Amino acid sequence: LGSEQEYFLVDASFANRRMDLILTGRTLFGAPSPKGQEMDDQYFGTLHDRVGSFMAELNKALWKLGISAKTQHNEVSPAQYEIAPIFATVNVATDWNQLTMETLCNVAERHGFLCSLHEKPFAGVNGSGKHNNWSMGTDDGINLLDPGHTPHENEIFMVFLMSVIRAVDKFPELLRATVASPGNDHRLGANEAPPAIVSVFLGEQLQDIYDQLAAGSAKRSKKGGEIKLGVSSLPPLPKDCTDRNRTSPFAFTGNRFEFRMVGSSQSTAGANFVLNTIVADVLGEVAGHLEKAKNVNTAAQKLLSKWAKEHKRVIFNGDNYSAAWEKEAKKRGLPNIKNTVDSLGSVMTKANVDVFQRHKVLSKTELSARVEILYEYYINSITIEGRTTLDMARRHIQPAALAYLCRTAETVNSAAAAGVKSKAATASLKELTALTDHLAAGLAKLEKAIDKSGRASGTARHAAACRDLIIPAMDEVRAAADQLETIVDADLWPLPTYAEMLFMR
Repeated sequence: LGSEQEYFLVDASFANRRMDLILTGRTLFGAPSPKGQEMDDQYFGTLHDRVGSFMAELNKALWKLGISAKTQHNEVSPAQYEIAPIFATVNVATDWNQLTMETLCNVAERHGFLCSLHEKPFAGVNGSGKHNNWSMGTDDGINLLDPGHTPHENEIFMVFLMSVIRAVDKFPELLRATVASPGNDHRLGANEAPPAIVSVFLGEQLQDIYDQLAAGSAKRSKKGGEIKLGVSSLPPLPKDCTDRNRTSPFAFTGNRFEFRMVGSSQSTAGANFVLNTIVADVLGEVAGHLEKAKNVNTAAQKLLSKWAKEHKRVIFNGDNYSAAWEKEAKKRGLPNIKNTVDSLGSVMTKANVDVFQRHKVLSKTELSARVEILYEYYINSITIEGRTTLDMARRHIQPAALAYLCRTAETVNSAAAAGVKSKAATASLKELTALTDHLAAGLAKLEKAIDKSGRASGTARHAAACRDLIIPAMDEVRAAADQLETIVDADLWPLPTYAEMLFMR
């Protein structure tokens, strides 16, 4: 496993004035910055000196823990960065990632930053994930997912590749549940991360081999060819026959699969023990089939061809963000589970319980307990967000808006007393009055939603009530508050803005 880690750095002088960032890890309010990530200048730009100093100390702190980082760089969103370690066995890599997250926060504090590991700390810009680069190898170092130069002739590779594909298609709800969290709900399917539909990307070369298998047998492998740069003084470069699809949730990337749905604040343990279990289950099928065969190679080819036909629905190499794919996935019968509550509700099926019990990974009681804990985490997270929204809106945003409304009203009255009428001031007063009323109504609705959801019986129903009542009410409060931010005097506005937090170092 090699787990990439994305994160945000916000100047502590701003973060300490944002109780939402401190209490929930994300901004519950904030009008869009006039400039976002449109220019791609964060992604392609050089590191800021202050961030570079932070990364230098981060590396030293990680090296002391035995963790070697392979890459560190800017990410797409302003104030967003990424670090990726070298690969290790899953248990070690998961421990490394836990230590990395803790070290990120500690070192950031020493450099005057708040490090946010939340999946969506800022609305309107890319959120953060944790790409789970996963492969399988023998105890003497042979990568079983390395296709070689002629993958169609590499029978071991093809068996293991098809086993992973079969596992993903048989247990998509389980994989989806491993990345279910209130933070990840903001990210999955939002044209910045893979959608909630689990599909597999193979790339041009492997797709061609897969199609050959589905038709009977694979007899050739496509070559990569050349990239012509169009400059006579530069030679053509060899073109890799593999490819990347950043929209795919489960993509083959050369000699491994990249499970791109894991959230930035999540442990990689859940995703990987599930992935290992379901793949082991399919490999058990393979072993049972081949051990009975008179001719192993012939039996393997028949099995590969059979599975290629059966699991064609899960293979998709196109744009996973498109509305067309969502419709196509529905036709194929692929599950599209869009939120944590629905995802957790899909876990306790007989097939899912059986696969864990069959391999002595989890009993039914243990699996149920994990689901219960995740429900409780969802309930607590959303309830805290709702209460924080109430507190900040009532004690910071509403007073600022009313103060500006009074100032504007005084301006209108003063102008009228002087015998003139200010259309601009009058229009502003009307808009402020409407928005403050909208804010007050939203706060009343949110307070009732929190109270009503708390009276739901059972964790599953309580979680559903948080999703259906609290979140829409929070959105309504935020809509009014964010609009007020764009018109209230900057001297009166109590919260650091998105422009300050994303761009000021």
